[in-house]
Amino acid sequence: MDSIADGVFTVDHSWNITFFNRAAEEVTGISALEALGRPCWEVFRANVCETACVLRQTLETGKPVVCQPIAILRADGKEIPITVSTALLKDEEGRIIGGVETFRDLSLVEDLRREIHRQYRLDDIISKSPLMQKIFAILPDIARSDSTVLIQGESGTGKELIARALHHLSSRARGPFVAVNCGALPDTLLESELFGHKAGAFTDAKRDRPGRFALAAGGTLFLDEIGDISPALQVRLLRVLEERAYTPLGASKSIKADVRIVAASNKNLIHLVEQGLFRQDLYYRINVVKITLPRLAERKEDIPLLAEHFIERFNTVQNKNILGLSYEVLAIFMGQDWPGNIRELENAIEHAFILCPQGFIQVRHLPEHLRPDSPSSPPPDGLTLKEQEKRVLREALERHGWRRLATARELGIDKNTLRRKIKRLGLMPPAADSPPKLTQ
Repeated sequence: MDSIADGVFTVDHSWNITFFNRAAEEVTGISALEALGRPCWEVFRANVCETACVLRQTLETGKPVVCQPIAILRADGKEIPITVSTALLKDEEGRIIGGVETFRDLSLVEDLRREIHRQYRLDDIISKSPLMQKIFAILPDIARSDSTVLIQGESGTGKELIARALHHLSSRARGPFVAVNCGALPDTLLESELFGHKAGAFTDAKRDRPGRFALAAGGTLFLDEIGDISPALQVRLLRVLEERAYTPLGASKSIKADVRIVAASNKNLIHLVEQGLFRQDLYYRINVVKITLPRLAERKEDIPLLAEHFIERFNTVQNKNILGLSYEVLAIFMGQDWPGNIRELENAIEHAFILCPQGFIQVRHLPEHLRPDSPSSPPPDGLTLKEQEKRVLREALERHGWRRLATARELGIDKNTLRRKIKRLGLMPPAADSPPKLTQ
């Protein structure tokens, strides 16, 4: 027991510690001599000791607990994250004489996680894709200006997250961020929603009502799906952008528009201009700076990161302890084209949370259309699950120049597991160019 890396201690029926190994001493900062004979909660000092002791749960139900994340206080007062597993302790005749708990220090894992988040996170956006890293690099410079920004990308690619990041990084961060979906409102209602109205401006206008431009004063106004507004409203919006002032419906005086405009569309606006559906002058007015977001299918290296992010969030919201994706599920995710982009991935994980009670998300927990055995949705390109797994592994290896450690980290598996899969699937790196033959 003293030679293993995990901490181990045992207790009797009175919760007094009867064994304390060397790793337990190193993690807690308490020697075995001090720990033996004392109640476990005095030594272990976990954040669940008083309310939801995992060892008590095992002794009362007889069921083991596996890899539950908690936090403990070391002897020096420092809080560290660990995972604990518990089981019943029995004598040679099978009688229960206490409980045993093993635990693993996750401090290094948490440090690495924070470093990954620092390197691959900007505001609420997570990505290590080179395409997104280029956007991350220029976003602070764009935010410092007050120019109008156009964000283009398919639905579910995170356009509003980019808009919020621009706001939070700008000098207007203390002001409000106001979003309006231009495609969700009819034209007459949208005009009142944007510019507000005075009492009596139209039927049922009983009192003055400020519009989104007024509510966003001093901050940022995000106009989502701007490609859906009518030609008549395009004319009015163009005038507001040119004059930096607007007039509420039924008013006679204009009001200064102290807002930074960020517009977004899932449509190709230049095509709408060519078709005569979007004004060219308005397009150039909002297209001072343009950010184009890639589809999730173009940044598949982000899928493990995004999945981990959503799992952490749903664990908190739903009070669960899902550990992550099984390798089979990750292989399926990496092989999908994700027409709904990040939003579809999030919905798939939320669906799995409903069906997965604990541990790792398995294939049976996925939405039906993502299961490879589903008749309604055959695997992409007609591939079997094994062929799909082989393609995912090959693509991941190629992304990392066939460096196995980096590939294993992306896929969330051990490097030895990766080595066995490479051998089982018959994957071979591209042959090096043979040296030229010497001629006499």
